[in-house]
Amino acid sequence: MPYFITRVELHAAQKDDYEKLHAEMAKEKFSRTITASGGTIYDLPTASYCKIGEFTTTQVLDSAKKAATLVGKSYEVLVTQAAVIGSTNAITWYNLREHK
Repeated sequence: MPYFITRVELHAAQKDDYEKLHAEMAKEKFSRTITASGGTIYDLPTASYCKIGEFTTTQVLDSAKKAATLVGKSYEVLVTQAAVIGSTNAITWYNLREHK
């Protein structure tokens, strides 16, 4: 199943704006964590999200835009798609914090 990593940047935002974004992204089924092939869960960098499922990048983008629009700030969104972790096109990372 594809993984989508999405980054949202709010313009002229304060911490409270990002807290609202996190809540709205959660309603759209985005997670702020990613799970390694061994099962360890890691936190994604700030304002980065993961969504897993049979979606198109356009569907994931529209979902992120829906959430970001509700914050009331202008914003930028970047969506990338990767194959299942463990495949040759896997998502890879360095030095992410283990989720508590």
